[in-house]
Amino acid sequence: MHLQQTKRGSIATGGAQYYFHDLSDPVLTYLRAQGAVRVALVTPYGATKSDFFAVGKDHKLASSEGKIILGKVGHDRIQQGKASASIGEAIRHWYRLSTGNFERIDLDVQIVEDIFYVRPLRCKYASQSRTIELPVIERPLTFTLDYQSPFWRKQIESVDRKLALWSLDEICRFVKDHRPATKLAHVQETDILRASGPLRHLGLMLGGFVGKGYDCFSRFEFGNLPPYDVPVELKRDSSGFEYQQRKYGKDELSRAVVLCATHGHKQVPVNIDVMELDALCQYRDKLKAG
Repeated sequence: MHLQQTKRGSIATGGAQYYFHDLSDPVLTYLRAQGAVRVALVTPYGATKSDFFAVGKDHKLASSEGKIILGKVGHDRIQQGKASASIGEAIRHWYRLSTGNFERIDLDVQIVEDIFYVRPLRCKYASQSRTIELPVIERPLTFTLDYQSPFWRKQIESVDRKLALWSLDEICRFVKDHRPATKLAHVQETDILRASGPLRHLGLMLGGFVGKGYDCFSRFEFGNLPPYDVPVELKRDSSGFEYQQRKYGKDELSRAVVLCATHGHKQVPVNIDVMELDALCQYRDKLKAG
């Protein structure tokens, strides 16, 4: 599956258009049946909500709000909706790609809860012969004893070594009070927020604890990438997480990060990442040895 850019001369004004080619049968059938489908763009951090719509060849958007009417456009495509620029510019933004007209963008499309999750895989500029491969990391914000995302490891290793070690030392101090063998009596879930200072140095800025819907609407910022905002849920142990049974709102993605002292969840939903403080603590020894 890929997108082909048209109207190359209008890139500066956001007027470039992107037509679908070689869609898989399930995706094509679903798009033609629905007429238009909301798009979630998969960034290096994971999926993010967008204002884009995938629109079938026999339909068009009557408004930026996504009202669908019949229209013989003749091309399956991605339209901007209320977005200020094209899907190509959004991909360029999130993956920090250079300016220029795309010839094609290869991608994967998954249907999740009636939304097209569009993941760019590689892109080719019209002015270049080479193809740029884009990173694909499953569960990019997950860091547990069982799985440590290469995205997270690269981020930790990019932080000043002394500051990273101090941060992990502090996390070890906090997590000790939540481990089963050393747990403080009556320790509360919100005590995990003591880790907010060290986590800020590692690239996660926790928002205020709201206690309704989501716990902390927070921000990740890794390397030179744009900041990524996502709900963070606090749990002493991830096994108490039941978010997969609901959403934060009917127009929101089922996307969140669970920040926990220990990780015991056996079946983590596909769009949920888990940050285990105990795993970060134990990673300290590996960082010291390196």
